[in-house]
Amino acid sequence: MQNNLTDEKIKLLEEKARDIRVSVIEMLVSAGSGHSAGSLGMADIFTALYFAVLRHDPKVPSWPGRDRVILSNGHIVPVLYAAMAHAGYFPVKELLTLRKFGSRLQGHPHREFLDMMETSSGPLGSGISQAVGMALAERMNKGKSSDKFFYCMTGDGELDEGQNWEAMMLAAKEKLGNLIVIVDRNNIQIDGYTEDVMPLENVAHKFESFGFHVEEIDGHNFSEIIAGIGRAQAVFDGPSVIIAHTIPGKGVSFMERDFKWHGNAPGTEIAGEPPKDEQEKIALRELHSLGGQIESQHK
Repeated sequence: MQNNLTDEKIKLLEEKARDIRVSVIEMLVSAGSGHSAGSLGMADIFTALYFAVLRHDPKVPSWPGRDRVILSNGHIVPVLYAAMAHAGYFPVKELLTLRKFGSRLQGHPHREFLDMMETSSGPLGSGISQAVGMALAERMNKGKSSDKFFYCMTGDGELDEGQNWEAMMLAAKEKLGNLIVIVDRNNIQIDGYTEDVMPLENVAHKFESFGFHVEEIDGHNFSEIIAGIGRAQAVFDGPSVIIAHTIPGKGVSFMERDFKWHGNAPGTEIAGEPPKDEQEKIALRELHSLGGQIESQHK
């Protein structure tokens, strides 16, 4: 990956992330259900991947040379669908079929429905194990000649699951330099704040003790995202983790940092929140207003 980020490229990425967030809101409203906070919070990470980092070809989804994206926290799949649609894998208008009967776009990713979906997911805690198996199989098949990377997205709440840490031990033992785990460190899970439910800190030290190279970044800063991934790619003798500090519900003021929006869509009656009939309007107005802010920042 070449890190040749110009100011114009960053502006284009910020605009694309805004479009992806708008699509996420529209999808969730159309479905009447789904996960808002994490989907909005990870929009910049997925934008960076699909528009600046990945070796992939939307016209040939099963291209053997592609990098792999493994979504462990499958409930945030709306942002993955939106990023893929905007990248050209399928029509953007199909996003509005999310969670509908007969749709390819189910509430959790299903490998058999979409050629470009690497794994089915939903049960939390299994994604790193899947990614380790895929990365190890690639090395066994291709040896050191492979330049393919395996990016595993995981939520911070699902790090409560013990299977993750077993998989990490194997990744370190096998020195899987082709594995890059990206943790959405948004500090919330469905029942509350992570540090109240099951404290995780110090997350970086935990990964280091399990043999991972660690990067910590601002998950909304494209320069940091892409530079962090570049440094992780340069580690050949072991797996890497990027701890991306994100704001759940990013871009929508009444959702930001509020765990109540972990598993709810706009249009949900929640005490203390805007009236459910106003939530979509407020969210889209705030997201569209980001366009002017992006423009002024890059003048």
